[in-house]
Amino acid sequence: MKIGLYFGTFNPIHVGHLIIANHMVEYSDLNQVWMVVTPHNPHKQKSTLLDDYHRLEMVHLATKDYPKIKPSDIEFKLPQPNYTVNTLAHLQEKYPTYEFALIMGEDNLNSLHKWKNFEVILQNHAIFVYPRLNSGVIDEQFINHPKIHRVGAPVIELSSTFIRESIKNGKNVRALLPEHVWAFLDHNLFYRK
Repeated sequence: MKIGLYFGTFNPIHVGHLIIANHMVEYSDLNQVWMVVTPHNPHKQKSTLLDDYHRLEMVHLATKDYPKIKPSDIEFKLPQPNYTVNTLAHLQEKYPTYEFALIMGEDNLNSLHKWKNFEVILQNHAIFVYPRLNSGVIDEQFINHPKIHRVGAPVIELSSTFIRESIKNGKNVRALLPEHVWAFLDHNLFYRK
């Protein structure tokens, strides 16, 4: 079983995340994509995040009609801040028969050399990269790397930050969110202030 790990704070999860996850599982050799809800990204301010379990619930709501896309709270049980290399080691220990790959945007590939133990990640795991308009300059060591696979997924320029700001400013962003996620946010009045 080959699992693509799509890490994110998913604050909130939006249709762009689902489009990428679905494209990866349908147009690559991945059997499933796990949406790994990150409780604390070392590069983000934790204070801007909704509660971990609210974000996990939104991922459950967003993926319930996609049998090959699964929510994961694996990082909730690990020391914070979370580092991908530690999460991968934990998953490999817990699921020794599974093969884990990373899914990331080109913009993240651009900063991969700054990740903790990125060489270990590349030695042991494939990375599936989807295009972004503003990805910057890709480090030369990653351009033709045998473990890095560029996937011709749709270019999605939609961010959770934009959605949060829009909700705060009273804009209707319903079309940008899975239906059940929109209902959950609206019911709980999240991101209104």
